[in-house]
Amino acid sequence: MSGKAVLLSGGNPQIPKGFGNAPVQAYIAAMPEWKRGVGERLDALVEKAVPGVRKAVKWNSPFYGVEEDSWFLSYHCFTKYIKVTFFRGTSLAPAPTGTSKHPEVRYLDIYENKLDEDQFTDWVRQASRLPGEKL
Repeated sequence: MSGKAVLLSGGNPQIPKGFGNAPVQAYIAAMPEWKRGVGERLDALVEKAVPGVRKAVKWNSPFYGVEEDSWFLSYHCFTKYIKVTFFRGTSLAPAPTGTSKHPEVRYLDIYENKLDEDQFTDWVRQASRLPGEKL
């Protein structure tokens, strides 16, 4: 990727679709302000919890999965927080509190200095064992 990434409405980086670690790292590098550090931490926690995790950027968001084209988690920058999507979130215990119009999806909104790493890691481990979402 050449040049500086464009930030879309709400501060989400506009990153071309791609598979593998490189596009995800480009997304994280383009995350604004405090969100970059959180993005680096989320990525590291997912990698540690799920060795060999697959990565991609789709729809200007990083995706993480176990099987090809099957995803258990993604996240997206908003003005004041990062929204983490657990595609089978209702199957997590305890389920993240953010609800969705999609019956199984649950959200975790992360604000500055508000990441519970232990809970996030537990959810990642649980989510990685569930069937992924084909997107």
